[in-house]
Amino acid sequence: MQTFLQYTILGLALGGAYFIAASGLVVTYTTSGIFNFAQGAIAMLAVFTYWQFRWGWGWPAPLALLMVLGILAPLLGAVLYQVVMKNLRGTSEVTKIIVSIGVMLGLQALATWVWSPTSSTPRQFQKFLGPKAFAHFGSLTVPWHIIISFIIAIAIAFGIRFLFVRTRSGVAMRAVVDDPELLQLNGGRPERLAMISWAGGSFLAALAGILIQPMIGSAMSAGALTLLVIDAFAAAMFGRLRSLPRTFMGALIIGLTTTYVVAYFPSKWTWSSSFRNSLPMIFLFIILLVLPQDRLRGATVLRLRERFRMPSIRTAWIAGLTMMIVVFCLKVIMAKTGVNTLTLALTFAIIALSLVLLTGFAGEINLAALSFGAIAVMVVYHFGVSGTGTAARTTLWGILLAAVVTALVGALIALPALRLRGLYLALATMAFGVFVSRMVLTERTEREIFGLKFTLFTAGQLAIPRPKIGPIDFNGQDAFLFLCAGLFVAIGIGMVYLRHSGYGRRLTAMKDSPAASATLGMSVVRLKLSIFMMSAAIAGIGGVMMAAQIGTVNADRFDIFLSLALMMITVVGGIGYVSGALFAGIFLIAFIEALNLLLKKFALDYSTLEAIFMFFVSAVTVLPATIGITMGKNPSGAVSDIAEGMNLVKQSKPLMITVLGLEAAIWALTATEVITNWNFVILTLANLILVPLVGGKFLMARAMRGVPKPVPPELIGIDRPFTDEDLAAMDHALNLESIVIPSSTTVREEPANASA
Repeated sequence: MQTFLQYTILGLALGGAYFIAASGLVVTYTTSGIFNFAQGAIAMLAVFTYWQFRWGWGWPAPLALLMVLGILAPLLGAVLYQVVMKNLRGTSEVTKIIVSIGVMLGLQALATWVWSPTSSTPRQFQKFLGPKAFAHFGSLTVPWHIIISFIIAIAIAFGIRFLFVRTRSGVAMRAVVDDPELLQLNGGRPERLAMISWAGGSFLAALAGILIQPMIGSAMSAGALTLLVIDAFAAAMFGRLRSLPRTFMGALIIGLTTTYVVAYFPSKWTWSSSFRNSLPMIFLFIILLVLPQDRLRGATVLRLRERFRMPSIRTAWIAGLTMMIVVFCLKVIMAKTGVNTLTLALTFAIIALSLVLLTGFAGEINLAALSFGAIAVMVVYHFGVSGTGTAARTTLWGILLAAVVTALVGALIALPALRLRGLYLALATMAFGVFVSRMVLTERTEREIFGLKFTLFTAGQLAIPRPKIGPIDFNGQDAFLFLCAGLFVAIGIGMVYLRHSGYGRRLTAMKDSPAASATLGMSVVRLKLSIFMMSAAIAGIGGVMMAAQIGTVNADRFDIFLSLALMMITVVGGIGYVSGALFAGIFLIAFIEALNLLLKKFALDYSTLEAIFMFFVSAVTVLPATIGITMGKNPSGAVSDIAEGMNLVKQSKPLMITVLGLEAAIWALTATEVITNWNFVILTLANLILVPLVGGKFLMARAMRGVPKPVPPELIGIDRPFTDEDLAAMDHALNLESIVIPSSTTVREEPANASA
């Protein structure tokens, strides 16, 4: 009985901390319509900051709490809304999710940068009132930290309920997301109210993190702390992001179940620890499936700012051929390490193609692409490798089997989630990804089911050799590079064919309006199931190629945060384009690696500035998330801007010949070792950026030579006299073109139907 009471009290306190974090989600979503995926990262950053004040610098606990909870956390929430979140009006659900994920990854990278995990200084995080502060209830001993946490959770529950229901400001906050324009007409200030709610949500996230960290008792880790507060997503969804009482109930259920697993599962169940860690995500997935969803709308919002133009099949073939030529030219001048980096980037680009197919073409969201890659890698490791040692090769049948298995797993995930869309689907796939990381990839001991012995992730790492297909051995570095490039081109061209087919048009219709598609007789269930299966198969193939390029992979290669980063950069590049996937792979792997090497080279060459260059090396870790945060200003992606910028080059043959000729000359100088590879990179960037810019201005100036400078409409009649064309334009703008002017007078007569 004492054990039951002990773990019940611990579960109630843990559930109370989960509720505080979940209530912050409810507050921000209710007032801004944006689900804050960065809630866990805000809590994590607050925990590290509080540790720095309290134990790093020796501040008193009240002063440290005041600084973190009273100033820094609310200020962070207010700044996030003003700088980032308020720019998301008129964007799609995908963009809102990705920007929030970008904030999460950015805060996590910032914490890892400031508080290095490799530091030799131990970071001890103690309970409130110290580790020896206990309350005694008969034979039961309870830490005061547990009691304080539960009391705070109850107080916040009543406080938020009173705010939203009984106060004018709370009602106005709820009105912000429903109709901000109407609220403004009634004297409200929607932007100010939303900013205040984000400040309050950050305060609640910070408080939850400070309360939870001492309960788990483990070492402080940026990734673990972020995921720990993400566990509160299940409680928020239990209340459907609206009901605080149901959110409180869901948080208590999660907290109690988690502690009861620790108390009553037999110690011989070696998987119980992984199961306990996975419980919140299991709850989240089940809640998303069980709770009723919003009804389908007849049509989606038509004023979204995203615009994607699918290239023609001819353009796709030309782009594919061009890419193979570029890869060959790069292979000639690159060092072996550079070829390896480029190959790895192409494998990530193949995985990103699965996101373009699923999200860009069909409007469905998958935040766990690398989790499907992990499943494919395990299949290949157990069933798709022939030979041993250096003679081991991945077989074609092993790769095909991995694609089939991942497609079936994709169907198993999609089948119960077919009724989900938007945010709910994103959370469901994220729950699957965290479950794979916590439960599947941690299974390293031998299991036996029905007499069959197996091990999923043997010894914590899997060795995947490069493939041999028929007589062609792709074990060589160059051969595997061309295999990955050709595979990307083949899948990309196939996706363009699919997009132009009847099936692709049905996908577009489903993306615009599932309800209208169903009304027209389309099988929405079949479409969703098939596109999920194809996307999972592509992600599986890309995962196998990635593992074969690395050689030996561990669980960190399939981390959920890496899946989120890949999704984010694909959206940044352009989720509706095949080239957006290529952008994601090149940027996330090759560009970041090249930038790091360049900065380190400068640090060696210019020793007096070494500290500055090494500072920028650390800052590069925050760069991908920083770019993801800017999606609110450019929701169509970087590929759209690049395409628009290259239009002038396409339209001008002299400019195109100049750019191609200069690039060929730069490549020839590099191939003959006249200039270095770094000079090649710098000169190529200058050629692609400066030449079109300067040449475009020259061509425009030449075309406008002799043409009079246009005068703004408001200065016509002042800078120059009116002309007949000006009068005709004014008549057209004022709808006076049908008015008849008699020859005997200069006064204009109104038409007969003017009164109408």
